[in-house]
Formats: sequence, C-alpha cells, structure tokens
Amino acid sequence: MIDTHAHIYDEKFLADEADHMTRLHEAGIVEVWMPNCNASTIEAMLRWESHYPTICRPMMGLHPCYVNANYEDELALVDQWMQTRHFFMIGEIGLDFYWDLTFREEQEIAFQKQIELAQRYQVPICIHSRNSRDGHESAILRACEILEATPGPRVKGVFHCFSGNAHEAERVLGLETFLLGIGGVVTYKNSGLQNVLESITLDNLVLETDAPYLAPVPFRGKRNEVSYVQYVAQTIARIKGVALEDVIHQTTHNAQKLST
Repeated sequence: MIDTHAHIYDEKFLADEADHMTRLHEAGIVEVWMPNCNASTIEAMLRWESHYPTICRPMMGLHPCYVNANYEDELALVDQWMQTRHFFMIGEIGLDFYWDLTFREEQEIAFQKQIELAQRYQVPICIHSRNSRDGHESAILRACEILEATPGPRVKGVFHCFSGNAHEAERVLGLETFLLGIGGVVTYKNSGLQNVLESITLDNLVLETDAPYLAPVPFRGKRNEVSYVQYVAQTIARIKGVALEDVIHQTTHNAQKLST
C-alpha cells in the first residue's frame, strides 16, 4: 500500500520513530508521501527522507492554514526549493474555510500561484480543501473553480482527505485529472462518506492517513499512524463489496501512475 498523505515527520513520532517504521513495514506500506506545511516543516521532512529514502517521499508547498501576511516570502521559498532539487509533488496547497478567514484572499492567491508552479515544473498537486463549519461554503467547489479557470496545461493531483458530498465528488472527478484521497474519515459512522463512495469506482481513489491526525476506527481520538491505512483499505473493500486485495492493488496502481 501507499499512504499518499502523512505528516510522518511530526514531532509526535519522535519518541517511537523506529517502532513506527517497523509497524508500517509490517503492514505492507511501500511508500509514504509527506506533504509540507511551510518553512518551519521542511527540515524535519527532509530528515525523514534522508533516513528512509526508499519509503518517504517529500512534497513542497504552502499549506492554506499557514498562509498569512508573509505568504509571498513563503511562496518564494517554495519556488526556490523547486529550483534547487526535485520534488515529485507540490503540496499540500489549497483552501481552508473552517477556522479563520482572515487571509482568505491570500489563500486563493497562494493556491493559484502554486498551481502555476506545478504547471511550470510539470508535477501533480496535493489539495487541502476544508469546507466552512456551517457547511454553507465549499472549499472543494471553490478549488475546482480555480482549477478550471487556470489557463495553460491542466494539472493533475489528489483532493486529499476528501470528505465531501456526492455533488462535490462528481465535480472533482469531472476535472478528469484528480483522484480522491480517502483516509480515516471513511470509517466514521456518521461521516456520510461511505454513501458517497458506493458509486465511485476504485480507479478514482488513493489511500491516506493524514497521520498523526484523523485516526480511523478503532483508534479514533488517538494518534494516527501510517500502519493504520490498512483500516481505510478494509473499510473501502467492505463498502464496495470487493476483496481487500483488489482495493490495495488498484489504489497502489493509481498512486504510482500519478507520481511517475
């Protein structure tokens, strides 16, 4: 399996790093894709890559929750890193309407500019799109609008931690170059995501954990870790009425096709 989104470099994993890596290996994880947040997370992320170069793959990008008054400096740093060495993906980038909309306009500008970076460097993007708490404003649909309005070659990528409704899923897949990243939320009884996935084929999905956040049942509320991606795969298999091996094979293929 490939965990297409995990903050494995987070300080929450420092105390049991070796054991964590052993568990993910035993669970059959062959790759862990590491999204960047901002300048403060780059050093730790690249350290994990250097320690586990065959497993840990870093992205480069500015997370929307880290967009503030100095976002232009952060974007310049992203571009500088993309010029310095290869990153297979730009992420995580996007829009977050959940907590604080102080820098909403800057979020959209940062998202747009990082889409353009992906076009320039010909790499996919990893999109963070969290809707407003009251459900009245969809970051997913707004991200789709920005992608559709962007001139130039169409980028491809993942809408990570997808937890939207059927209409939002249809809109994302209508872009034709994006996959849905499915994580622990799919195991939550009242998430509604299980109903959404019933009509979505496996060739549109990739697995993720978003570790250390959003641990799946039966670990909900605890620290998430990469090895728990197996519970996501098991839940998808049950929803789709297919063998676990089919879920693992197809989602791994999807991730490999996107990242190569």
